[in-house]
Amino acid sequence: MEQVMLDEMMEHLELKNLTPEVDTFDKEIKIIEINRPALQLTGYYDFFNRDRVQIVGKVEFSYLNHLKAEVRHAVFEEFVSKKEPCIIFTSDNRPEDELLALCVKYDVPALSTSRSTSDLTVQIIRYLSENLAPSIAIHGVFVDVFGEGVLIMGESGIGKSEAALELIKRGHRLVSDDVVNISKISDYRLEGSAPDITRHFIELRGIGIIDVKSLFGIECVENKHRIDLVINLKDWQPDMEYDRLGLESNYTEILGNKIVSHTIPIRPGRNLAIIVETAAINHRQKKMGYNAAEEMYNRVQKNILKRKTTGK
Repeated sequence: MEQVMLDEMMEHLELKNLTPEVDTFDKEIKIIEINRPALQLTGYYDFFNRDRVQIVGKVEFSYLNHLKAEVRHAVFEEFVSKKEPCIIFTSDNRPEDELLALCVKYDVPALSTSRSTSDLTVQIIRYLSENLAPSIAIHGVFVDVFGEGVLIMGESGIGKSEAALELIKRGHRLVSDDVVNISKISDYRLEGSAPDITRHFIELRGIGIIDVKSLFGIECVENKHRIDLVINLKDWQPDMEYDRLGLESNYTEILGNKIVSHTIPIRPGRNLAIIVETAAINHRQKKMGYNAAEEMYNRVQKNILKRKTTGK
């Protein structure tokens, strides 16, 4: 998403509009960073980014109130004349009507919240990070398996949706089928979700569209989840060498983030649901510090060393 509409953010964060004369429906926020105008209120505007949401906390509000009325009016007018997306006053602080009139004059919405400055800062950065994050849509199936977000990829018709359906029957959760919207929340976190049109639906060839939430219950669906693991389904090829130990990790790069991935060869008789479950559990185990492949390798090395020492 390239911008967030101010009225949507106001509704989500329960912000009160102190300047109803200013139309908030056409106001856009395009960057994640916010600003607390400390130096700006003293007249220093070098490197000031007018496109940021401005948060006036107790300290800034108290500073304004300690200024003489004519100085406060001049300082605040210079500030709002930059035409920021909005100014949010925390802790239920409300500026005097003369300052609100300046906001109306320069078409800058003045908002208020009962939250503390630190609480609002966390909430607004989280909201903007989620809604302004770089995103792409890819072909695949996304499921929550034992708390691990597993993105199943592969050619059309290879069995991704069937595997997801079996996982749902085994108590896991569907996030998205066919198309997965992926957002880069940070350099360490990707989130996957479903498009509004296909949310909670699965397409099964020969049957058609099924509503997972209606058939299996609300506990079997999820709107979004962190992506932890990628599983690539490939047709079995006898002459292809596949990883049988797992000593080295492979990765799939999405939006610049590297996600651990496994390539699973598909042939008749393989239970994909159990394989995906096992991959998810094994991935969680590795995150907790235990690697079965390394444990086996260490045992083999100890056995070799023992034989060399004892001659048996």
